[in-house]
Amino acid sequence: MIHQLIDPILQWISDAIAAWGYLGIVAMMAIESANIPLPSEAIMPAAGILVQQQKMNLHLAALAGAAGCLVGSIPSYLLGLYGGRPFLQRHGRWLLLKEHDLELAEAWVQKYGNWTFFVCRILPVVRTFISFPAGVLKAPFAVFCILTFLGSWIWCYLLAYAGMKFGENLQLFTRIWHKFDLAIAIFILIGLGYYLYHHVVRR
Repeated sequence: MIHQLIDPILQWISDAIAAWGYLGIVAMMAIESANIPLPSEAIMPAAGILVQQQKMNLHLAALAGAAGCLVGSIPSYLLGLYGGRPFLQRHGRWLLLKEHDLELAEAWVQKYGNWTFFVCRILPVVRTFISFPAGVLKAPFAVFCILTFLGSWIWCYLLAYAGMKFGENLQLFTRIWHKFDLAIAIFILIGLGYYLYHHVVRR
């Protein structure tokens, strides 16, 4: 069931990376980091599968992913820097951001300093919205870029490596995926519904 919907999307991502190479990774990871829902959890493992097939290099794939994250993060940072809280209050829903996200980022920055932007790049979900608060909080641009790149590099390595291992056991994972596709579908829908409710509906 669910694999009939998800498989074509994953196949499109894989085909795009195979066709565009490392530039495709840069482009798609930039889109993901610009608060557009194209998950890195699908992009980098797809690159990892190509690594396993010896069509890509693991280190270059991770480097391309980190570069894409940085490219996509800069516009979001600039929106936060020059738009500030008023921009978030007026247009945050289109970025799937809300005031609570900014308050959470502020609390982390007060506790951990600029290293927050490094740590958040290794955390799922949080990594996609941290650039805007970094701009609002006027984090030093050079520091933001360096920490964003380094954190994203680690994240991309982990996902690409996971994809490489997935490629080595592709048939086994495919059987498990297809066997439990209904449970996976319910889990994904609940998570998506919760996220949209708290980020869009409650606004």
